[in-house]
Amino acid sequence: MRCACIDIGSNTTRLLVAEPGQERLRTVLEERAFTRIGRHMGTDGEIPPDTIAAVAEVVAAQRATAEAAGAAHVRVVATAAIRAAANRDALVAALRDRAGVDVAVLSASDEGRLAFAGATRTLEQRPEGTIAVVDVGGLSTEIALGTMDAGVTWMRSFQVGSALLAGRCRADPPSRADIETMHAVAARAFAAADMPRPDHAVAVGGSAASLPTLVGPVIDRAALERALAKLGAAPAAVVARRHGLAPERAELLPAGILVLHAASRRLGMPLRIGRGGLREGVILELAGGG
Repeated sequence: MRCACIDIGSNTTRLLVAEPGQERLRTVLEERAFTRIGRHMGTDGEIPPDTIAAVAEVVAAQRATAEAAGAAHVRVVATAAIRAAANRDALVAALRDRAGVDVAVLSASDEGRLAFAGATRTLEQRPEGTIAVVDVGGLSTEIALGTMDAGVTWMRSFQVGSALLAGRCRADPPSRADIETMHAVAARAFAAADMPRPDHAVAVGGSAASLPTLVGPVIDRAALERALAKLGAAPAAVVARRHGLAPERAELLPAGILVLHAASRRLGMPLRIGRGGLREGVILELAGGG
């Protein structure tokens, strides 16, 4: 059964159309728009009306694309920026009116659970033991631990993300002082958590998905240094052209990498970049397999 998920995040609004199978989830179509809700949110915690209208237009177009691709079911979910928004009901109403969809504003717990399902069910090999899934978003990071058989047994949401951290940057590319500041903030965000030690660790989310072409499939200290050297060599617009990245992602990526690195250090092991995450988890649940 072909299903679709539209995921409204702090940085992007993404569409995935896929077909779940017994062993694999086959991707049919993917789309992404940088709607930057977290960046546009005011100091009063409200999403501006023009941003709400823009997101509603994007979701309407993505829904039409999903249905044209043969999706039998389309589920729309929203994460941290919408959870935190003082006027989230206005966005929910605009999506219903313009796009004809009801949006599920996920709790942090549901976000972590679905990202864990999507990440673990799309691994190339079934791992034994405990798996940690680190899902870095724009305004929050969820870390979920569990096993393939039991699902999530431990989950926490941390108030640190790529957009939140990138707001600390004063230079483009980030200066050494910017990097040190972001590194310290990311490390503090995870420091107090009494986190179990996993046997395996997987990174998902927009920052993680952008890294393989820069550093390969594993995030460790050496990969961090290589990535920051490449991203710090020129302004974000130049880096984007040089490495085939969206300019918006190139701008956010140094912060995203530092969040991933801080999580990796707190878990005590490198992170392997995953093939699936929240959207895949939603589709598996829609199809009765998550």
